[in-house]
Amino acid sequence: MSAPVRLAHRVSELFGRSRAEAEQFIRNGWVSVDGQVIEAPQHKVTVERVELAPDARRQAVEPATILMHKPPGVDVTDGDKCARTLVTPATRWADDPSGERLLRRHFHRLTSPVSLDAEASGLVVLTQDGRIRRRLTEDAGVIEHEYIVETSGEIAPDGLRRLNHGLRFNGRALPPCKVSWQNETRLRFAIKGVQDGQLRDMCGQVGLGIVSIRRLRIGRIALGKGPNGAMPPGMWRYLPMGEKF
Repeated sequence: MSAPVRLAHRVSELFGRSRAEAEQFIRNGWVSVDGQVIEAPQHKVTVERVELAPDARRQAVEPATILMHKPPGVDVTDGDKCARTLVTPATRWADDPSGERLLRRHFHRLTSPVSLDAEASGLVVLTQDGRIRRRLTEDAGVIEHEYIVETSGEIAPDGLRRLNHGLRFNGRALPPCKVSWQNETRLRFAIKGVQDGQLRDMCGQVGLGIVSIRRLRIGRIALGKGPNGAMPPGMWRYLPMGEKF
């Protein structure tokens, strides 16, 4: 039996590439061993079938941005069970329209620039891209978020007007937003610069309790719909290249 060698060495040997080129191809997910993509140049091989994808490119892989439908009761980034830990190859949405190649490196060093209350559900952003982080944090005051809030109780006589403009939160007057009834118990919020706990507090100020909160959209990016309906809770998709918040 052949002695084990590093995958980068085998790729260099088989395909006439320099060691540096071989390592780049492997890290970028273009090399498979017995049909399975391997992203570690130090992976040891002996007699396995090693293949280099015919469309392999040396260009660095762009940082990934992942859009997830966070279930209720899950923190975005903290704790043993948080949204970040739910992002695995098995939970990628089958109807993801992005066409992005799934790479395990996409699951490393994901951060969330936009928070969402743990008890709320809906769209969260997990990204490796500093440009996305800056856009969502520095421009938070001008990016509109859309929420559906299921309520209980009876709203105050002037409650809807005050929800749209006239409330305070954490000692400051809130800017105008757009709030409307979707049915007898469900409110739609289109709001900018929302903070943790703000929607719950706003509803409480006009006599309403909160049954559930779900974020549908951040800027121009929505949860997503496919042939089988909306992306289910616990599933994720890639933000396609070229789409902006």
